[in-house]
Amino acid sequence: MSKSAALKQRTAYLSIFSNTTLVLLKLAVGIYVGAVSLISEALHSGVDLIAALIAFWAVRKSVTPPDTEHDYGHGKYENLSAAVEALLIVAAAIGILYESVMKFAESRVPEMLGYGIAIMGISIVINFFVSHRLIRVARETGSQALEADGLHLRADIWTSVGVLLGLVLMQITGWAWLDPLIAIFVAGIIFRAGWRMVVDSTMQLTDASLPEEEEERIRKIIESVPEVRGCHCLRTRRSGSYKLLDVHVLFDGTMHLSQVHAICDELEQLIRKEFGTFDIMIHPEPDGYHNKETKVSLYEESQGFDPKN
Repeated sequence: MSKSAALKQRTAYLSIFSNTTLVLLKLAVGIYVGAVSLISEALHSGVDLIAALIAFWAVRKSVTPPDTEHDYGHGKYENLSAAVEALLIVAAAIGILYESVMKFAESRVPEMLGYGIAIMGISIVINFFVSHRLIRVARETGSQALEADGLHLRADIWTSVGVLLGLVLMQITGWAWLDPLIAIFVAGIIFRAGWRMVVDSTMQLTDASLPEEEEERIRKIIESVPEVRGCHCLRTRRSGSYKLLDVHVLFDGTMHLSQVHAICDELEQLIRKEFGTFDIMIHPEPDGYHNKETKVSLYEESQGFDPKN
């Protein structure tokens, strides 16, 4: 197992351990205190635990080497994991909103709120450090699953802050309606974050291209090699933490095949040096052999479309 894969698995373990601890603590204190907000927050942490387990499974699956059924590896499992987590965030936001509206009818302020305030403070601190670790490792390794899990926990910090403020203000003022009001506001923040993740993960699952600025950097790297006459039809996509591209590169038609092959190897090394892990397919062409192709023309050709008709 590579160092990157081991690091991702250890970080996923950390998320599972922290979420399990918080679920048990919040549920025990919520039942003891009799605060519906704490019990619902425990259930929310339960969603986090499920998300962490999904991320852990995705990370382990995504590093599985290519096989006869998955020639390009298993990186898409990370994208699928991120999509599921995003849906869980949206569902949790809707659930919190529902519970908050229902709590407006409840006028009783729970007793012994100090225990609830303490556990929410602990929850905020733990989630802050764990989410920071998850996001940092995700950016180091390019893991979308860990990034989704980290962003999920970061969004949950706002939920915890909202519940904490509600508990503190209830203890000071005795106004029970403050808790659901703040929770509704926090649910809106969580829903917004979850919806953004839904959009991002959908783009990855549908093979969206890399950002335009990254594709432009790739073109500049290719065209920086003196023997290259130009390039066209650059296509890119992501599969989990892996990036993939194919491109047509133009060479002098009189160059020997072995020299062209050596330059293609050099181009692959330059691109990987700049971007890290990259699955690269270069199609060499003699300069001036035919008109430049585009992504659209290749697609039309693959669909049997004849541009002359």
